[in-house]
Amino acid sequence: MTITGEQWSEHRPAVFGVAYRLLGTVTDAEDVVQDTWLKAASADLSEVRDLRAWLITVAAHRAHDVLTSARARRESYVGPWLPEPLLTGPDAAEPVLSDDFVGQAMLLALDELSPDERLAVILHGVFDFDYERIGEMIGRSAVATRQLASRARRRVAHAKPKTHPNAEREKVLTAFKAAYEHGDLAALTALLHPDVVYVTDGGGRLHAARKPILGAERVAHVLAGVGAKWGPYRGRFAELNGETNLLGAIGEYATADYFEIEGGLITRMARVLNPEKLGRVG
Repeated sequence: MTITGEQWSEHRPAVFGVAYRLLGTVTDAEDVVQDTWLKAASADLSEVRDLRAWLITVAAHRAHDVLTSARARRESYVGPWLPEPLLTGPDAAEPVLSDDFVGQAMLLALDELSPDERLAVILHGVFDFDYERIGEMIGRSAVATRQLASRARRRVAHAKPKTHPNAEREKVLTAFKAAYEHGDLAALTALLHPDVVYVTDGGGRLHAARKPILGAERVAHVLAGVGAKWGPYRGRFAELNGETNLLGAIGEYATADYFEIEGGLITRMARVLNPEKLGRVG
């Protein structure tokens, strides 16, 4: 028995979901999805009792292998590395599993873990795999895998998004978008926390800050300066990685902007400028 098209369509979101959470890039995740499909299409699945678990296991194994080369690429990456934006919710072209582990801050925290830690946290926390099964995949006992996952969860706990009413978030982002589009420096500064952090990922493809920029006045001046140099900002709301954020353009350059908000102020803004990471989000 081989996999049917209907079965693949049903389980593809889970296959992509485990690959994206492990790798942080849509491009690499899609390659893993393709490899998983090819293996499933040629395998005899008559003895497989849980097809979803089998597919996730295949994808996780492949993504775990890819992680080593992916981490090597990060070491030579020009400037800060940010995960590739992922459209979720009603903005997604196809169903996408969305939870705390798909948020940008969480993906950055997960990127600090070893491949084994990352695999254990995601397979147990998102896909409900037991520690014995995960241990078989990484060559550890169930007890050792449980301890590994527990330590890893503590290390990424800070990255879980704080719960805020979505209306408050949209109010702040609406004001930010208006101030930015109109070049209102005073209004921009007022929306930024005094200790705001601004990170840009140009990947060496575009001129972007190689280090985080700190402080409300400095960040506001940088944002205004970029607009004056490249052209006016135009943005639209989009659900990126599970939260309302902004997709936009400055002159001819596309942007994906992520925000962390606390007490009605933006505490962190992360901008993806690398065109290689923006083709799939328009």
